[in-house]
Amino acid sequence: MNHEDNSITRENILNRAKEIFNLEIQAAQAVADRLGDGFVATVKAFHENQGKVIFVGAGKSGIVGSKVAATLRSIGIVSLFLHPADAMHGDLGMVSPGDIVVLISKSGETDEVLDLIPMLKARKAKLIAMAGAEDSRLSRLADIWLDVSVEREACPIGLAPTSSTTVTMLMGDALAAVLMQIRGVTPDDFAKNHPGGMLGKRLTLAVSDLMYKGADNPTVLPDELMSDVLDKLTHTALGGVSVVDEKQSLLGIVTDGDVRRGIQNRASDFLETAVSDVMTKDPVHVHQDSKAIDALLIMENRPSQIMVLPVVNERQQCVGLLRLHDLIQAGLRRQ
Repeated sequence: MNHEDNSITRENILNRAKEIFNLEIQAAQAVADRLGDGFVATVKAFHENQGKVIFVGAGKSGIVGSKVAATLRSIGIVSLFLHPADAMHGDLGMVSPGDIVVLISKSGETDEVLDLIPMLKARKAKLIAMAGAEDSRLSRLADIWLDVSVEREACPIGLAPTSSTTVTMLMGDALAAVLMQIRGVTPDDFAKNHPGGMLGKRLTLAVSDLMYKGADNPTVLPDELMSDVLDKLTHTALGGVSVVDEKQSLLGIVTDGDVRRGIQNRASDFLETAVSDVMTKDPVHVHQDSKAIDALLIMENRPSQIMVLPVVNERQQCVGLLRLHDLIQAGLRRQ
């Protein structure tokens, strides 16, 4: 016979989860309230360091250290993770004089980590202890102590690393974020380390990478006839033709929709009409060096989407045509 467990109800599950969230938030706030000289000294050490920053930790501490190292790399700081077991079997060779080694241990008494300290000191590395006890051996032997102590873990039996790993991760995030501000890291700087995926595309893909240019960029003069526009629309199939003067300065645009509406309203003589009488003057346009994601926002963030967008250079000359379709096909989308 199956007996329903009354503890496995939606309300009980959510209430317990909220308790865990609150315990970890309280632990994080307590660590934030204790931030002091150790944090300041660590930021300065990272900022002034000419070598590498190497994180060492075993178990869950090692996983956190690996993540923090990855975050620092993303903002341009050469940072690595070293497992203490691997260090004892050859990987200690990655540590050079002047490097900073961040040793992570909740208790500050992890033997695998402590065993490395004599060799690290012999290599003249600067040691930072990210530990939960100031009087631990690790904290006493390090040059700087970063306080990541927690009153209790959030897990039901108080043993699984939960609150402690959360605050350690937050400490790493805080270090990285403060260093970004101090170093004046810009979106372009960030993009250099994130060339792939959606983030890379948003930060690096330019309008000039996707626009139709040169012979593929359809243009007409304002005194040409709409029959000429229709011919170019048919052959290029881009959905629009830019109108320019003799110096290629952008004057207007004519789209597929303009042609359809014109034929419907003035069927008898529309194709003999001058382009200047039909074009949209001073159209919305974008600079060739603009980010492609910015062009997407220009085209989509309006009551009626723009399907094609003229592209200009610094002299306002029409140098390309950009389609919404190509932006979407490139994988760009609004967040």
